[in-house]
Amino acid sequence: MVDLASQYARLKPEIDASIQQVLDKAAYINGPDVKAFANDLSQYLGAKHVIPCANGTDALQIALMALDLPIGSEVITPGFSYIALAEVCLLLHLKPVYCDVNLDTFTVDVNQIEALITPQTKVIAPVHLYGQCADMEAIMAIAQKHHLYVIEDNAQSIGADYTFSNGKVMKSGTIGDIGTTSFFPSKNLGCYGDGGAIYTNNDALGEKLKMIANHGQKVKYIHDVVGVNSRLDTLQAAILKVKLQYLDEFNKERRNVANQYDAAFANHPNIKAPSRNSSSTHVFHQYTLQMCDVDIPHFRDTLQKVGIPTMIYYPLPLYKQTAYLQDIQLPHSEVLSTCVVSLPIGTDMEQEQIEFIIENVLKYFKK
Repeated sequence: MVDLASQYARLKPEIDASIQQVLDKAAYINGPDVKAFANDLSQYLGAKHVIPCANGTDALQIALMALDLPIGSEVITPGFSYIALAEVCLLLHLKPVYCDVNLDTFTVDVNQIEALITPQTKVIAPVHLYGQCADMEAIMAIAQKHHLYVIEDNAQSIGADYTFSNGKVMKSGTIGDIGTTSFFPSKNLGCYGDGGAIYTNNDALGEKLKMIANHGQKVKYIHDVVGVNSRLDTLQAAILKVKLQYLDEFNKERRNVANQYDAAFANHPNIKAPSRNSSSTHVFHQYTLQMCDVDIPHFRDTLQKVGIPTMIYYPLPLYKQTAYLQDIQLPHSEVLSTCVVSLPIGTDMEQEQIEFIIENVLKYFKK
């Protein structure tokens, strides 16, 4: 789905040199590259505080821990998404409350959020699915009205820009109280192992997030709160520091692939290309089609036979997963889980590859 080897070959001299200087210094844990990368990412995002951590799921857990929520507090989040947010909610004895999503943009349907708010609601946690922002202006207005926190799951949309109705532009993940991201290798900004980060513009939260990620300590061996051990490896920070310089270029290349897919599949009776939120740029972590009257297993098998991988993100709504089961119905989430298929998209796709994928997708429907 993503050609990581080609991307590495493109940046090999810089990445190898960056790794080598870590090896030369032997500063493997909390080495200078971790702080340097955090500073670079802070400047890129316009976020006052960036706290690197071990992975994107840890980032979500640490974000929730920093809010000191009472046991049983409710967190409103999309029902159609990856499980990480729901997982950490339950680990922290919080209740995920699932909201349906918009059929066009795949992000949380803001028109349904207020009906889910109860006296136990403490957080709205939008997921910027597939590479574009949820409707953050509306979400922030609801949060302010009801005195709720907002945690943005920015694992799939790092680098996207959100434009408010007054013209103000902010980076995805920096709009709410806390933003979180993942540096899993296939992400738009990915390392060569696990990694993540948390960011905020709130000084008090920034200090607390940093403490929690480091065993609850500000001073070594002096522990003020219960924390976790969640560190970004110095070698991974060195790799990310190089790759961050190319993030906008990478996202532009992804958009180029998406634009070609869009043009090829426009007005097709069996294919609906992904819609764009007019307030957000799209960085296309995934290029996800909705299929109509299609035998999806057969479609995927046909493409696989000619060497084209596909994926389904995600085959079950969260509330239908055994571990997260709730007796609710969210019609859009249920429809999407039966009809979405993602095509390969990445930064180093050759034109011949793009055309081969398009040709074979269209060919499937001519049989």
